[in-house]
Amino acid sequence: MNCVLLGFIVLGAFLGLLSEGASTSRPRVIKVGAIFGLNTMYGHTASLAFKAAEEDVNSDPSFLGGSKLRIMITDAQRSGFLSIMGALQFMETDVVAIIGPQTSIMAHVLSHLANELTVPMLSFTALDPTLSPLQFPFFVQTAPNDLFLMRAIAEMITYYGWSDVVALYNDDDNSRNGVTALGDELEERRCKISYKAVLPLDVVITSPAEIIEELTKIRGMESRIIVVNTFPNTGKIIFEEAKKLGMMEKGYVWIATTWLSSLVDSDFPLDLKSLNGVLTLRLHTPDSRKKRDFAARWKKNKTIGLNVYGLYAYDTVWIIAQAVKSFLEAGGNLTFSHDAKLSNLKGEALNLSALSRFDEGPQLLDYIMRTKMSGLTGPVQFHRDRSMVQPSYDIINVVDGRFRQIGYWSNHSGLSVVPPESFYNKPSNRSSSNQHLNSVTWPGGTSVTPRGWVFPNNGKLLRIGVPNRASFKDFVSRVNGSSSHKAQGYCIDVFEAAVKLLSYPVPHEFIFFGDGLQNPNYNDLVNKVANGVDFDAAVGDIAIVTKRTRIVDYTQPYIESGLVVVAPVTALNENPWAFLRPFTPPMWAVTASFFMVVGAVIWILEHRTNDEFRGPPRRQIITILWFTFSTMFFSHRENTTSTLGRMVLLIWLFVVLIITSSYTASLTSMLTVQQLNSPIKGVDTLISSSGRIGFQVGSFAENYMIDELNIARSRLVALGSPQEYATALQNGTVAAIVDERPYVDLFLSDYCKFAIRGQEFTRCGWGFAFPRDSPLAVDMSTAILGLSETGELQRIHDRWLSKSNCSSPHGSQSGDSEQLNVHSFWGMFLVCGIACFVALFIHFVKVVRNFIKHKPEEEEKDIPSPESSRLKKLQTFLAYIDEKEEESKRRFKRKRSSLSMNANSSISSRQI
Repeated sequence: MNCVLLGFIVLGAFLGLLSEGASTSRPRVIKVGAIFGLNTMYGHTASLAFKAAEEDVNSDPSFLGGSKLRIMITDAQRSGFLSIMGALQFMETDVVAIIGPQTSIMAHVLSHLANELTVPMLSFTALDPTLSPLQFPFFVQTAPNDLFLMRAIAEMITYYGWSDVVALYNDDDNSRNGVTALGDELEERRCKISYKAVLPLDVVITSPAEIIEELTKIRGMESRIIVVNTFPNTGKIIFEEAKKLGMMEKGYVWIATTWLSSLVDSDFPLDLKSLNGVLTLRLHTPDSRKKRDFAARWKKNKTIGLNVYGLYAYDTVWIIAQAVKSFLEAGGNLTFSHDAKLSNLKGEALNLSALSRFDEGPQLLDYIMRTKMSGLTGPVQFHRDRSMVQPSYDIINVVDGRFRQIGYWSNHSGLSVVPPESFYNKPSNRSSSNQHLNSVTWPGGTSVTPRGWVFPNNGKLLRIGVPNRASFKDFVSRVNGSSSHKAQGYCIDVFEAAVKLLSYPVPHEFIFFGDGLQNPNYNDLVNKVANGVDFDAAVGDIAIVTKRTRIVDYTQPYIESGLVVVAPVTALNENPWAFLRPFTPPMWAVTASFFMVVGAVIWILEHRTNDEFRGPPRRQIITILWFTFSTMFFSHRENTTSTLGRMVLLIWLFVVLIITSSYTASLTSMLTVQQLNSPIKGVDTLISSSGRIGFQVGSFAENYMIDELNIARSRLVALGSPQEYATALQNGTVAAIVDERPYVDLFLSDYCKFAIRGQEFTRCGWGFAFPRDSPLAVDMSTAILGLSETGELQRIHDRWLSKSNCSSPHGSQSGDSEQLNVHSFWGMFLVCGIACFVALFIHFVKVVRNFIKHKPEEEEKDIPSPESSRLKKLQTFLAYIDEKEEESKRRFKRKRSSLSMNANSSISSRQI
């Protein structure tokens, strides 16, 4: 019994020793260092949040297994040197992590120390996008880095249709690298930063002189979109001086990064009414009970307003606490040792050997990266690239001295007017139609979105290059001699009409390009616009082709164009025998033969039974021909007596109907549509032929035919005017000409013996050329569309280009439907007229012969005078013609019978 009791006592003592040993493995205090400038807004807010988080972690003794969390703050006083010294001091006191530093400049420096001593370093204010985890594996950003902030700004700029931005920033790592990230994001969206205004470091600015100098430069530039990526003190001065310079008025757009929202949330004194219309962003934190309770608790001990970085400071402490808790619960020990590299360094004043290496730093860092909790800022979790999950921002508009939320941005769904967390369970949709923001009040109190740029008020005119053409001057030409800078023509009128539709003046001057003796090279003209040395834009008959679009921006096309082939033609349907063309000679021969064949078959079938097919041979032949022909008109079919005859006639009738309808359709098509004949049918036959090809001097057609159509350069002939076109085509110097459709239409309006062959084999148009990313190109495109919608563009076209000296222009291969004319039918009328004349002549001869043969004998005994005799004969002849033939025959028989009786009576009386 005593032995058993003694055994339990020994076992209890052993377990007590184990328990005491286990408890001694956990440190009584877990130290965490923090490096901030306590005299700054961020430092002051962070120190209060650290204290609140430390109290909450330690309020539950069981959370860290009896250990206490201690946040040790060193005041860096905005000094890089003090930040370094503070970090070194922390390394001597065995801290498991460091929160900070406050700035990205020091983060780049101190991260090397963290890497060497394997101490995790966490910051929610040093958000430089270039702080890569590959280079600084022990540095962790516990708030979304500025890459996402700049992406949000870039998408806002794209949403409002701007393309040119001015960036205003301090010359430090965080501001500079943030602007670099903004430039990259804008470039992906075909936008750009046109000017970077660099200011001194925030801590060294003692007067606004440098700021005023940069603002004055910006005021003289085109862009009115200004992104301010700086610190609160610098930002306040910028807006104060911008107000004095009149840069907070209508037309300007100011976008401040998160410093402005933090300044206002922290209740720093600021005249918000002077910032009316400014846009700013704030890190988005979802609403929650935990967040509301913390905000209420903050107000009780209020010495500064709670900004979003106070929430991230609180959550950062909890990230470290959660990681330490998980590490200790997994059986980990927090141990430190001396770094051999530092121990070998000797120095009289520097005691580097006192610095401790955190042995379990890599393991604790791994637990930090695996943190998954719900904090004041929302879900806290890291991606594999160490970026925070679900980065998002509030987009705020300063209106009448207060903040007004106009929307949100998240990396998942882009711009929206509802909180981004409502989209996280849905597939990402970044389409432009799904991007929305509420209305904005812009500087100057306007609700109309500024266009984002203006012409600089420097007294300079926009230099517009105009081709000095030698031909086709209806499109563009010089006015009043070679010394004039005035231009006229279709292209010039379109440009001037579009400029009038703009909401701002565009002072400009025309500068002619070329000597006027031959058409200039348009590629050279466009290159001068791209270089920006000689011209700020180019106006004229400038084709929009791929090679040129790579170096300049074009407006909306104001006229359609494309390469076409022009060749000499003859009009086939002007031939008087054109009505015979629907059938080929063999078809006419076969049709006529079948008339005879069918007639012969009908005669064979009907000869023995049908009296109409009997009689003399001549009569039978006439009957056959007439019977077969009249079948076309549905007559004589019932005169057949045999079933076989009727069957043959029905089949023949069916065949005749088909032939007749085909003939009618073909003839109608030929006579109502202009039919042109030429050996050149289009670009394909032109390529396969060996004939020479003309092109206009200066046109892109030359290079296109060589590069794209593989036509030998030796086949090409340069021509400079419509007269040269006509001469070369007429004398056979070229088989065809390849040129753009507007030139060809103007050429064919004066020269009617040529026509377009085939279809356009390129599709393009003419536009005005501007330098890349020029906002004027966009505004001019909108104006051109306005001209088109109102019909003004067509009226300008009609005024300059709608003319024709041809009665029947041959504008295309098929042509347009036209009215029938007698020239196409006079052959048919001639045949019909001859037939009528011959029939009348035969009939007249026959009537005269019968009249002479059967004329009535004179009953009067008296011999009339010659005049009355001729008149009576004429009257008798006309009466004979008018008399029915049967009546004439009966009267003739009666007279003959009467004469015969009279003769017999006379003979009888003489005999008596």
